[in-house]
Amino acid sequence: MIQTFRPIPVASLRLYVFDLDGTLVDSAQDLSNSVNAALTLVGENNLPDPVIASFVGNGVPLLLRRSLAHLPGIAPEDVNNDLFERTQRFFLEHYRDHKLDFTRLYDGAHEALQTLRKLHETQGGEPRKLAILTNKPVRPSHGICDGLGLEGYFERIYGGDSFKTKKPDPEGLIWLMNELGVKPEETVMVGDSIGDVKVARGAGTWSLGCAFGFGPQNIHQAEPDVLVDSPMEWLKVLAPTAAK
Repeated sequence: MIQTFRPIPVASLRLYVFDLDGTLVDSAQDLSNSVNAALTLVGENNLPDPVIASFVGNGVPLLLRRSLAHLPGIAPEDVNNDLFERTQRFFLEHYRDHKLDFTRLYDGAHEALQTLRKLHETQGGEPRKLAILTNKPVRPSHGICDGLGLEGYFERIYGGDSFKTKKPDPEGLIWLMNELGVKPEETVMVGDSIGDVKVARGAGTWSLGCAFGFGPQNIHQAEPDVLVDSPMEWLKVLAPTAAK
């Protein structure tokens, strides 16, 4: 079901920026497996997959600090730095080799991207642009997109280590717009977290929320401009003539 809080002027859009985890791909199982593999190697107890999935969205360091601090009275910033560094090293080594074991595109995501690209190619005038802005490190982001056949859809793929800051800081989104010559009012950020809505607001763009992501299901609290329940509903919002 589509919920509209503020109609997006789709005719004026020139840039669609997508989050990756929980928006384009369901990577929860591979992330959980790599976190638990790293926890085992440093002698910590494993966590349930849904708990780890709820920590995803703010980059690898915070994912691991939250996983290591999953005990009463311990804050992520209080985790021993040596323990964190060892856990991060093990996690990155494991995830490098296992990032595509179970990760898959959400149903309808490939078809939606394909339709958007074809629509742009046949509309005449300047083609609209697609990009990815994720807090996942950029190398595995490229690896996942390449492995799932997504690389060719996007003008740029930027990760959590591409800039000095991560979402919800608007630095990466502002950089993307400047680099591609697009104005904020011509841009929409598509993502499954409150952070994605915040980065859109911070950069002055439109926001399209995805309620199907695997993180905490509270994105509705941020009231994105439009909220959808599936990738195919992207078309109903962003390309209504093609969705009919």
